[in-house]
Amino acid sequence: MAANSDDTNYSLGSVLNHVCLHQTVIGLESLRQMEMAGEYPDVVVGCVGGGSNFAGLSYPLIRRRLREGLETRFVAAEPAACPTLTRGAYRYDFGDTVGLTPLMPMYTLGHDFVPPPVHAGGLRYHGDAPSLCGLVREGIVEAIAVHQTAAFEAAVRFARSEGIIPGPEPAHALRAAFDEAEAAKQAGEERVILIGLSGHGHFDMSAYDTYHAGKLEDLEFSEADMQAALEHLPEAPALT
Repeated sequence: MAANSDDTNYSLGSVLNHVCLHQTVIGLESLRQMEMAGEYPDVVVGCVGGGSNFAGLSYPLIRRRLREGLETRFVAAEPAACPTLTRGAYRYDFGDTVGLTPLMPMYTLGHDFVPPPVHAGGLRYHGDAPSLCGLVREGIVEAIAVHQTAAFEAAVRFARSEGIIPGPEPAHALRAAFDEAEAAKQAGEERVILIGLSGHGHFDMSAYDTYHAGKLEDLEFSEADMQAALEHLPEAPALT
C-alpha cells in the first residue's frame, strides 16, 4: 500500500538500527531498576526476531561493558525453526521481504525465506539488525536457538510461579534464563539474570492448549532448507 500511495511512506521496524535506538528506553529503565535493587546483571537475556526487542534491553548495558570493561554476558534467544543468528549467512541482504530497503550486512536466511509457522510469530524474521549482527560476530552477544516445546515448558513454569502468562516470544528468553540459573546452581555460584519479558500470552492461549494437549511440535530447520533459503540472496560484495 505504501509503494502505491504518493502520500504514504513505509518505515520498517525491528531490523533497522534507528528502531533499536528508540527501544533502548527499556534498557535505560532497567538500569535504574537494577540500581534501586542494589544489583547489576551478570547475564542479560532477551528474545530475538529482527533485533529491536533484544537491542532495546541490552544496548545500554553493552555500552557499559564496552566502555567500562564490565563482564556482563548477553544472550540472544531465537527460535530453532528460524535460526538467523545461529545458522544464517553473514551477507548483504534486504531488510524486508520485497526488497525495497537498502542492502544491509546481517545474518540472514534470505529475504524471501518463509519460516515454518512457529507460534512465536514475532520471531519469524529472515534477518537481524546490522548492529546486533555485528555484536554477535564480534562475540559480544551470544546467540542460542530454542525449540518451541522447550520455550512453552518454561512459559508454563513461569506462569505457575509468577502468575504472569508470557507470550511465546519471551518464552524463548525464559528458557535461556532458566538454563543460565541451572548452570549457576550446578557451578555453585550466584548469578544475577536480567530478562526481557516483552509480552503477555493472553492472545496465544490456543498455543498453550496445543502444548498441554501434547500436540506442539519442534520444527526442524534442515541444511537443505538453509541452502534453498540462500539461493536468492542479492548479488553484493562478499563480507569477510
